[in-house]
Amino acid sequence: MPLLTKEKFESLAKFKNSPCISIYMPTQRAGKDVLEEKDRIQLKSQWKKIYEQLKDRKLSPDKIEELGKPVEQLLEDKNFWRHQADGLALFIGHHFFEKFSVPVDFEPLAIISDGFYLKPLVPLFTGDGRFYILSLQMDRVQLFEATKHDIRELNIEEMVPSQLEERVGFDNEEKNSKHQSVAQGASVSHGYGGAERDRKNEFLRFFRAVDKGLHPLLREEKVPLIVSCQDYLFPIYQEANTYQHLYGKCVPGNPSDFENKQALHAKAWDQVEPYFEKEKEQKMHQFRESNPGKTSKNIKEIIPAIFEGKVDTLFLQDKEDLWGNYNPNMASVEITDHNGHGKLSLMNLAAVKVIEQGGTVYLVDRAFMPDNSSKMNAVYRY
Repeated sequence: MPLLTKEKFESLAKFKNSPCISIYMPTQRAGKDVLEEKDRIQLKSQWKKIYEQLKDRKLSPDKIEELGKPVEQLLEDKNFWRHQADGLALFIGHHFFEKFSVPVDFEPLAIISDGFYLKPLVPLFTGDGRFYILSLQMDRVQLFEATKHDIRELNIEEMVPSQLEERVGFDNEEKNSKHQSVAQGASVSHGYGGAERDRKNEFLRFFRAVDKGLHPLLREEKVPLIVSCQDYLFPIYQEANTYQHLYGKCVPGNPSDFENKQALHAKAWDQVEPYFEKEKEQKMHQFRESNPGKTSKNIKEIIPAIFEGKVDTLFLQDKEDLWGNYNPNMASVEITDHNGHGKLSLMNLAAVKVIEQGGTVYLVDRAFMPDNSSKMNAVYRY
């Protein structure tokens, strides 16, 4: 299953072809529900409802059958349903089908529109607890994608050297042997002198190769990357690193000492949690304390400001929406009280545009909105 990168998110946002069908559903990783195929049954039920809605839109039976063919194939793929994360997102259009298993526990949702509905994916791309863990050992390199509640390993086998010898050559074994002999004969500090300097340079070359290999995956990201490694190796990786959002503290200790990836995740979250809480609190404080001209809760003001590139941070009320239309030529916003044919989600429009512009979007419960008299709050760049 493909990884949902920011590039893929933006590609989904640009796809326009009526109808565009977006399906979100919670899924189970293991247990009785998986054995009883409840996720598969849930999708089958959702597709039946969508089928009826497409008929109401006067779509031809042939067109509906074409749209539903990849869904029917997925329903028959029993192996697929045995390997799920917390949520499944499906995007269906004319000659188009994408599916993503992601660490987000979605509310069940199916929307037919002229473009894909992407608002539920926002936590994957802005400051809501998503981060990477790079586990560094000399004989094994692993990369994990994580949120507050979940962790999954990413396949980087073809991207980075898997061990030190792959990058610096097999003469390391001889050098290692000499280094160990020196260490056994005398107390050696990590100030790096002589053999230690050679060893540090080997680590540095290895880490630069790792950093270079991860670049295509991380180049568009803005989430923290925390390294799990022995303490003395972290400053060397910092020197090799080019990723702008490398976290300033590592998960200390040998990664092989962790019993499983869940134990690694718990230690990593302990380190990065203050970062996420502080960032969100700072943005909320900025909203409350800024001059009125630097913030807004007026939806008819915020959306044109987004299209001007003015919005730095957007707060959207979670599990709610606003429907209507936006005319970019007139910078005018129409708000309706329902999701009718031809109407669009103003929250989805706003969230996608802010993320495309490199801004931050938070989905927030009503009680924690900076100003909960509105479903949309914004902090401006200028």
